[in-house]
Amino acid sequence: METKIGAEQPPMVLRTRPVLEMDDEQLFEFCRINRGWRIERTAEGELEIMPPTGGDTSNKNAEVTMQLRLWAKREGTGVAFDSNGGFLLPNGAMRSPDASWVRRERLAHLTAVQKQRFLPVCPDFVIELRSPSDRLVPIEAKMLEYIENGARLGWLIDPVERKVTVYGTGDRVEISDKTSNVSGDPTLPGFVLDLKPIWEPGF
Repeated sequence: METKIGAEQPPMVLRTRPVLEMDDEQLFEFCRINRGWRIERTAEGELEIMPPTGGDTSNKNAEVTMQLRLWAKREGTGVAFDSNGGFLLPNGAMRSPDASWVRRERLAHLTAVQKQRFLPVCPDFVIELRSPSDRLVPIEAKMLEYIENGARLGWLIDPVERKVTVYGTGDRVEISDKTSNVSGDPTLPGFVLDLKPIWEPGF
């Protein structure tokens, strides 16, 4: 039996307004009791519910997060987060990038309770990894949303097309598969992501 490339399922959109209005605390509890799903909230209040990813995408996510975390621990000025971390953006959305990084000085003022919930900050740096089922237009809009809400740098990594799109304060820049790495300088000084494990099959 032939296996389809796009076997992963796209997000299911749940519209609750105006029948049900969840505040940030209720949204956190809703996500907590539905741990099997990755849930995000749009600025319009819609819930996007995503099932677990396929093995290849999960493997690539782990690779990206590992590289970012190793750099962050050496560099020391910020904290790296994986795809389970939720962030409350200024526009009201709650997003969970595949990998992200926040400067420690921006986290220092948060209370112990806030650190146990979705963090009320937009990451300084975000990575989104396109899975085979992801349509480009929505994920590109999400990258622009990060930048508009305060992210200083964002990378959309597309193993399907084998390219990286860099988002920042200037124009977007595309990096093709002919490049084996991408640098985070100057926002993330010294961080260079090795793309070879992302372009090739993980196992």
